[in-house]
Amino acid sequence: MDATRKRPTVTELRLSAFKSHRGATFPLGPVTLFAGASGSGKSSALQAYEALARLGSGAALGEVFRDPPGCVPEGAEADAQGRRGFRIGCTVDGPVGPVRLDLAVQAEPELRVVGERLTADGRTLLTTALRDPGRSSVQAAWHTGGAVAVTRAPLPDDRLGTALLPLRVAGSTEGQRQVLAAAEQVVVALRSVFACDPQPQRMRAPVPVAGGRLRGGCDNLAEVLRRTRTECTTRHAALITAARAGCAGTVDDLTAEDLTDGRVRAVLGRGAEGATPVGRLGEGELRYLALALVLLTGPGVLAVDPAAELLPAQQVLTVLADGFDRSLDARQTRELVRLAVMSCGRGHIRLVGAVGDGDRARGVDGVSVVDLVP
Repeated sequence: MDATRKRPTVTELRLSAFKSHRGATFPLGPVTLFAGASGSGKSSALQAYEALARLGSGAALGEVFRDPPGCVPEGAEADAQGRRGFRIGCTVDGPVGPVRLDLAVQAEPELRVVGERLTADGRTLLTTALRDPGRSSVQAAWHTGGAVAVTRAPLPDDRLGTALLPLRVAGSTEGQRQVLAAAEQVVVALRSVFACDPQPQRMRAPVPVAGGRLRGGCDNLAEVLRRTRTECTTRHAALITAARAGCAGTVDDLTAEDLTDGRVRAVLGRGAEGATPVGRLGEGELRYLALALVLLTGPGVLAVDPAAELLPAQQVLTVLADGFDRSLDARQTRELVRLAVMSCGRGHIRLVGAVGDGDRARGVDGVSVVDLVP
């Protein structure tokens, strides 16, 4: 891909039939916050996005959907064969223009892909369909061009066909190259995702020094702080500024302290007042610090597996943050929104979050608030 052109990004999420959503289409900007009361479908939207991301990374359906019947919209009736399912999709914009991916999944009586469609510029590039329920495969057809307009072959019914195309398409015709470019664009965008939901109860204890990459629950916050303090002083200084804005009392440092048993703990510097281990902070302060760290770092620090075939500068990391304002006060939420707008405005990171109160971000330049109702 040409580095001077647009980096692949998911610009639309479609929940045609998924949990509480039917016929829903959600445009996604640099910072998108789903807002609404409990039961409005905020978490479901993020779960669908994460599911597509994991499928794009090559995961099997059974790994992604642990409770398939729970993904079927309530009240959906089974057909004559007892089959029920759900449908999700997305649009990925990038160097080849908008590319649509739509996926139909059978949840009952057994989990399997029953249909997939990849389209770009008005042309269907890939379709799959379940022809023989007795076989664990779908019949796929992808655009070829040249002497043979379409190539047909079976694909596994437990994987995303789009993610398998680079292994099956030779790229010897213009049509095949178009298919590969579209599939690559979708896979690159979907793989560059970090699902994050900080768990304060797991962030309080000291942790061993291991890989130095922040996990989705942020339980190894102290280990990552130990690394970021020395690797990027500018970003770490910004994190200290954020801590000062969102934590009670005096804050002049945020560091990691090595313990005699080989573990490390995170500590807030309090100036003349000494220091406070972050394990003593409240849940809101811990979640705030973790989310600020996520927004101020990148793929090299977060536990994500981006596409290796592209340089990091050619990719956009999307942070999925369920409960983005959970346990936070208004001041902390506003500061995190400000950090998100600042970080996402540079074009290398995007945020899709779920909030209980959208009013704290409504009207902020660069933020799209999607209001959901139960």
